[in-house]
Amino acid sequence: MHRDPNKPKAPPTVPLTIHMEDPEGLGASEPTRTIMVGKGDSILEAAMDCGINIEHACGGVCACSTCHIYVEGGGSSLSEATEAEEDRVEEAPGLQRNSRLSCQCIVEGNGPIVVRVPSWNRNAVKEDPH
Repeated sequence: MHRDPNKPKAPPTVPLTIHMEDPEGLGASEPTRTIMVGKGDSILEAAMDCGINIEHACGGVCACSTCHIYVEGGGSSLSEATEAEEDRVEEAPGLQRNSRLSCQCIVEGNGPIVVRVPSWNRNAVKEDPH
């Protein structure tokens, strides 16, 4: 998930709409938010940057399935799923044909992109910060 700090961030030119089934559980106040993101950003990165706290227990390195989302539109503007992502996403509950890991969805095209974050996609045992 973490961007190379030596690589400049692309300007935010791609519209991304995030539908949240449980916005409060993600730290948001409204169920839908549309933001502009840069090419090279992951969906997870973009969401976190705007205060939508999609769970990512592994830190966004494709080692778990907690950042599972559904891509509802604009999939052709995202990187293709790798074999490693396909193996991990199979572990996610509620698997669908449009299931992806948000940490692995890299914005490559002009969009628009539409994703849905399922309501159950939270780490229920996550500790509160001290």
